[in-house]
Amino acid sequence: MTVRHPHVPPFIPQVGADVAAEEERLVRTRRDLHAHPELGFEEVRTSAIVRERLAELGIPYLAGVAGTGVVGLIEGRAAPPGGNGASREPRVRPTLLLRADMDALPLQEENTDPFASRVPGKMHACGHDGHTAILLSTAAVLLRRIDRLAGNVKLVFQPAEEDPGGAQPMIEAGVLREPHVDAAIGLHLWTQLPAGTVGLSSGPLMASADEFTIEIRGRGGHAAAPHTCIDPIVAAAHVITALQTIVSRSVDPLESAVVTVARVEAGGSAYNIIPEKATLRGTARAFSPAVRAAYPERIERVVRGVCQALGAEHAFEWKAYYPPVINDPAITSVVARESRRLLGEDRVFEDIRSMGAEDMAFYLREVPGCFFFFGAANFAKDAAYPHHNPRFRIDEDVLAPAVELLARCAESALGMLAAAGAERG
Repeated sequence: MTVRHPHVPPFIPQVGADVAAEEERLVRTRRDLHAHPELGFEEVRTSAIVRERLAELGIPYLAGVAGTGVVGLIEGRAAPPGGNGASREPRVRPTLLLRADMDALPLQEENTDPFASRVPGKMHACGHDGHTAILLSTAAVLLRRIDRLAGNVKLVFQPAEEDPGGAQPMIEAGVLREPHVDAAIGLHLWTQLPAGTVGLSSGPLMASADEFTIEIRGRGGHAAAPHTCIDPIVAAAHVITALQTIVSRSVDPLESAVVTVARVEAGGSAYNIIPEKATLRGTARAFSPAVRAAYPERIERVVRGVCQALGAEHAFEWKAYYPPVINDPAITSVVARESRRLLGEDRVFEDIRSMGAEDMAFYLREVPGCFFFFGAANFAKDAAYPHHNPRFRIDEDVLAPAVELLARCAESALGMLAAAGAERG
């Protein structure tokens, strides 16, 4: 991946005094988390830091949600618009979920910063350390702005976004209930956008991500006598080529879709032995739920046809992982408006999409919301490497503006939700 809009210079906007007061601790927390990465569902130390900070702020929380998850709750104090009939009793206040992921990746860091990973083979190479620190500081800022919140803010610190996925277990544990969540917002620090920019899209933002495994079984033998064998490598090569017709000939050209074979395993015990089998593993991705739903049948149909033509047998396995991230237009308009107010019109890009995947999708499948990218790339600071790269680095100057924006989005979204509830009432 490369940085989009590289001509746009890095920009750090002015933030409120309450956010500025958090900045030193914000950076310190992010660096501490970066130095001590933990993989999915292993975020014991990270979870303890979250709990300690919430307790210090006086925010009630639940711990051990879906293993290592933590959920805090801030109850806003702004007067709700209207009441219920003549009694003027307050309406049920809306609840907005703000989500941060906490897990790191199984990757050896190559940076030499003082706060580089101290855990061999583990690294925060996707910005989740920043996300956790940002949400903790946002919680502190929202407490200072509590009289402006027309509802509740549920703070969700989620495990295992990378693998195997913590959002669905959090939902199953009841994170969208008690109180009922009306909408959700999340951000992702993004080194494919310049520091101090925002990328988002109404509707699909990120793709689904599913995995397939294809085993092709033939008949092995001597490479000098291929006519006595059924070569699974040849069949695998034809399958790989034929799979490309799914996107090029079976999917509407106006849709975005990816079918990638990323791993091929085949080979006899010597250069002159045709093996018994070949195994292919890959991923299929789409923005459209309909395209995603059609993949398993389409892929297996291609595999079955090729194998039948060449006399081979096959086995097919499909593992469904993350659905597409689909943003709600109304909540996205709130995020876009607040982003423009903070950063300026020319620093908000409303046409950004990624074929990468995110399990924020599970929340947005249940409630309306918006997931967006906050640019964190700065070539001058050697902070423009792709995500999941051993040299991944963010421009830390964007952390405070990200807090400011998230706090503004929370206040504005709750105001919109409360007003909509008053109109319905």
